[in-house]
Amino acid sequence: MIQPRIPNQRAIIDRRQLADAIAAAVAENGAKARPAVVELLRQSLASGRAELARRLALHPSHGTECAQGHSFLMDQLVRVIHDHIVTHVYRASNRSTGERIAVLAVGGYGRGEMAPQSDVDIAFVTPIKPTSWCEQVIEAILYFLWDLGLKVGHSSRSLDELVRMAKSDLTIRTALLEGRYVWGDRGIYEEASRRFWVDVAAGTERQFVAEKLAERNERHKRLGDSRYVVEPNVKEGKGGLRDLHTLYWIGKYIHKVRVPSELVNVGLLTAQEYRAFRRAENFFWAVRCHLHLITKRPEDRLTFDLQREVALRMNFADRPGKSAVERFMQLFFLHAKQVGSLTGVFLAQLDEQWAAQKMGFFAKLRARKLRKRKIAGFSVVADKIAASGDDFFAQDPVRLIELFAVADREGMEIHPETMRQAHRDAGLIDAAVRKDPRANQLFMDILTSHNDPETVLRWMSEAGVFGRFIPDFARVIAQMQFDMYHHYTVDEHTIRAIGLLARFEKGEEKEQHPLATEIIAKVASRRVLYVATMLHDIAKGRRGDHSILGAEVAMKLCPRLGLSPAETEMVAWLVRWHLMMSATAFKRDLTDYRTIATFAGQVQSVERLRLLFLLTVVDIRAVGPGIWNSWKRQLLGDLYTATHEMLRLGHKQHGRVERIAAKKKAVAEILKERDALIGTVGRQLGDSYWIAEPEDIIAMNLQQLDMALDEPLSVEARYYPARGATLVTVIAADHPGLFYRIAGGIHLAGGNIIDARIHTTRAGVALDNFLVQDPLGRPLNEENQIKRLKVAIADALANKVKLQPQLAARPLARPRAEAFEIHPIVIFDNKASDRFTVIEVGALDRPALLSSLARALFEARLIVYSAHIATYGERAVDTFYVTDILGEKITSESRLRSIERRLIEGAQNRRSKVAA
Repeated sequence: MIQPRIPNQRAIIDRRQLADAIAAAVAENGAKARPAVVELLRQSLASGRAELARRLALHPSHGTECAQGHSFLMDQLVRVIHDHIVTHVYRASNRSTGERIAVLAVGGYGRGEMAPQSDVDIAFVTPIKPTSWCEQVIEAILYFLWDLGLKVGHSSRSLDELVRMAKSDLTIRTALLEGRYVWGDRGIYEEASRRFWVDVAAGTERQFVAEKLAERNERHKRLGDSRYVVEPNVKEGKGGLRDLHTLYWIGKYIHKVRVPSELVNVGLLTAQEYRAFRRAENFFWAVRCHLHLITKRPEDRLTFDLQREVALRMNFADRPGKSAVERFMQLFFLHAKQVGSLTGVFLAQLDEQWAAQKMGFFAKLRARKLRKRKIAGFSVVADKIAASGDDFFAQDPVRLIELFAVADREGMEIHPETMRQAHRDAGLIDAAVRKDPRANQLFMDILTSHNDPETVLRWMSEAGVFGRFIPDFARVIAQMQFDMYHHYTVDEHTIRAIGLLARFEKGEEKEQHPLATEIIAKVASRRVLYVATMLHDIAKGRRGDHSILGAEVAMKLCPRLGLSPAETEMVAWLVRWHLMMSATAFKRDLTDYRTIATFAGQVQSVERLRLLFLLTVVDIRAVGPGIWNSWKRQLLGDLYTATHEMLRLGHKQHGRVERIAAKKKAVAEILKERDALIGTVGRQLGDSYWIAEPEDIIAMNLQQLDMALDEPLSVEARYYPARGATLVTVIAADHPGLFYRIAGGIHLAGGNIIDARIHTTRAGVALDNFLVQDPLGRPLNEENQIKRLKVAIADALANKVKLQPQLAARPLARPRAEAFEIHPIVIFDNKASDRFTVIEVGALDRPALLSSLARALFEARLIVYSAHIATYGERAVDTFYVTDILGEKITSESRLRSIERRLIEGAQNRRSKVAA
């Protein structure tokens, strides 16, 4: 590795001055000089680091310079320590040939790049098995480094041992690949280098590449397998520094390049691609160095709480519709995207080189003949679609769209050189190309393909063609959303959602999405569905409501894409209301007739309902892993089924009496020989109960009621697979504050309430049903968890625990939520239900938020009939259906404002000392 020139080196560390100071300390203190020497070294390390931090603060984007500066600083310290030891500590005036040591920097340090808190990776190499003198020197060097507080990765091997271990261990081989001479016997280093290339590397090039790529794929899989995760790992994540290093390692192993710029000389990167390589590397090093300086530890994960600080240090500022942190992260993902593109063309070019090496005369002749094969004007090279000349796209820029349409239609990959060419020529797509009917039809063929639109659209995006053809899409490329809900950037989320639609159509998601698979086969407006999915988040990052702005984009873009006025209107409607179905399903009581009637009145047709349902499902699924669950599937399915029935029957409502009779009949079938309970304990339950609860829960409730007739308290908890949650049913004498105490007990037991229905029998007994999950969205179904739930609820109701202090002391389920500033908001709706006032509270999610809000409602003298909890990362939205103590809606303005104040205080009450 050729060492870079560090500007003004002596301002970082003056090695001669330090060596002289150490010599003076030894002259003054003799054998007792060690503490003084360590202090001199510590001061040099601290002042060097401070100088490098100062330079980074002055030039916050000079990441590579900072990393090289830390490597330089470490080199000088290691050299001074080595010389001090062999001169003053273990001096050997007449050393044998075996008493020689070469100090090598390996790994990242060997590459000449270190983040401020990186490990110091050193290899000590000796000509033969280390002598006692060598062992003493090596141990002394390590002790000095450890005394400086450095984390040292080290090895001590003879030349033969080094070669033997490098042959068998990929990690050691990679570390030695970047081995760099630091100090000591240069002859040993040169012999080690020669033997590495001759005895280790020669003939193993293909094996090394295969193993490094397998290692890379495993690393990607471990870290989310996407370069668009919103809390990326700068070093190890997909599209990060390690991927760039992998390209350099492969180039060095095969072509013996000494610096990344030589990748151009050996034909693996173009000059333009190398410049992109350097820009990405410099940016990622800047981010990594800032992370280490902020946290004062080797932190490589760009978590939400650190993103703001790094963006601030790197001088990003807010812009209309986009915060500084979102602008910073967008640039981060653009660089990660570029690294992905570089990796693709690099590896494809490597394949080409190897294929050319293997070809004999007749194989080359055969390849030339194959090259003459054409598909729609494109050449076929090595079974890949290729441009037929350097000016192929310049002759007809519509071919830039056709390239991907042909690849999709034929099920073929695109030749790497042609991808390079498309990336280079993407700028040829201008207004005339965008208006070209043929270009738009080709794009629609790709978008609505029955094959693999997700992969082909991602190719288009990586080549820069997607964003040029749909400029509004270019605005959301690498656009992150600064929250804990969205796992991917907007463009990645959109392309994944389109891919999900295609998999629904193929039946590949039937097991997880049976209803969606059934519905998509009935959709008449297939083009509308795919275009609406592409556009549903197209206006993210602009000033204003992205749904409204996105509908405006749809009205302008759809006619260009060839959609009819009716299709255009349908797409615009879907984009405008794409959040309506999830909001209704997750934040409203689906057993309330008004909820279904209002939703059906907005949807208006079965076709719209089908399209909106499918768009809602893929939108949630494509947010990220762990967001979709059986609870959401059930709620959306219930809303779809109820709305479909209402629309199909022309908004005709079944009579209340008929609905209750049908429910009782269904419950009787479940109870079988115990169906008499419907007429005994079931008589205590009002009509609202029979309408609100599903028949399977009613059957369980009736049996529990029958067993609890003479008991003051009955608590049952069981796994409820239909909702992917634990059903907790509490039967107790009704009294004020019962709801918030039960909620507090459930939270103390480690449960999160996702739904609650509160009922009172005619005898004044409370029957409350709760659906509970753990903080990660899983049911509590282990025996010890069930027992803990029951005990915690009983203790809370018996006033054996001080609820508020214990709840306040619980740690955040997601500590990083503290990075977000969410102001509580309270919304009242007296039109959403005929019987109840609906109160919606949005706030920062935290343990026992529901319990705090329930207490506030109790103190406001309100009766809660149902509660519905939705979480969106760090943000929670809790919805309550309430009346006053007389069973009336709350309409007084002054009363509403008083309730609002109490709820906002409850939402903000993070560390209340008030006893329950």
